[in-house]
Amino acid sequence: FDNGTEKTVKNINGYLIEPPNVFVESRKKSLDDIPEMIFGSMPNDGGFLSNYSEEKKSEIIKKYHSTEKMFRQLVGAQEFINRKLRWCLWLKNISPSEIKRIPPIMAAIENVKRHREESNRESTRKLADTPMLFGEIRQPGTGNYMLVPRVSSENRKYVPMGFFSAEIIAADTVLIIPDAALYHFGILTSNVHMAWMRAVCGRLKSDYRYSKDIVYNNFPWPSPSDEQKTKIEQTAQGILDARALYPDSSLADLYDELTMPPELRRAHQANDRAVMSAYGFSLKMKESECVAALMKLYQKLTAR
Repeated sequence: FDNGTEKTVKNINGYLIEPPNVFVESRKKSLDDIPEMIFGSMPNDGGFLSNYSEEKKSEIIKKYHSTEKMFRQLVGAQEFINRKLRWCLWLKNISPSEIKRIPPIMAAIENVKRHREESNRESTRKLADTPMLFGEIRQPGTGNYMLVPRVSSENRKYVPMGFFSAEIIAADTVLIIPDAALYHFGILTSNVHMAWMRAVCGRLKSDYRYSKDIVYNNFPWPSPSDEQKTKIEQTAQGILDARALYPDSSLADLYDELTMPPELRRAHQANDRAVMSAYGFSLKMKESECVAALMKLYQKLTAR
């Protein structure tokens, strides 16, 4: 049953679609030759390194001018989607002699050490040896990276994604693709990838829970011509340009189905058409039919 219509099928598989039974399994590497997706950096700090407001950061910098280089903007799923500003202490490669001169920084490090020592997990207790650093550091050193929130509302047609400079620290509530280009952004933000994501992703309550090992690494990519790839790059840029027309709006505002600006909706629709063309899919294809076609591609890739 779909929107009040009935369809008789020969099979209903585990994803509630018609193709033969197929199971998308966890995979550490992608089926296609695409950039690797990784987790953001995990603080594991009790909030003592990773939770500074603009006001608190400014207060410390005003009193201790040398600390300005010790603060970096931190972006997690909430900050990204809701346009919130958050700062963290990023003390990698900062001289111990500089750190020891700043009482509030030393106090924060002492609190991190205590937090980790009191943990029930041995791996966390070991991190008490380096209390000035995030528990796990995966931040790219240079360039830009693409960000994908690990959890996003089921009410959005598109999971918001975006690009950030390596100067901005990605938290572990997001996934990042350090070497992603406009083409990758265009494919991943398309209705084709969204259909795949909705079919195979996990859920947190009813929200989408994006997984690199299930959703990203198993996703069948198209084999576009040079012309098709260029078109996707253009439509992907069109999405970013449409967002930029509303600098005061959060992504939560822009991707609400009731308040999505017409420029952004048209940009996404143009990108959807470009991506579907690269797959050879009909523009009249329903989402369930799109998933079925992707499942067949997935079977061919795994059979190889």
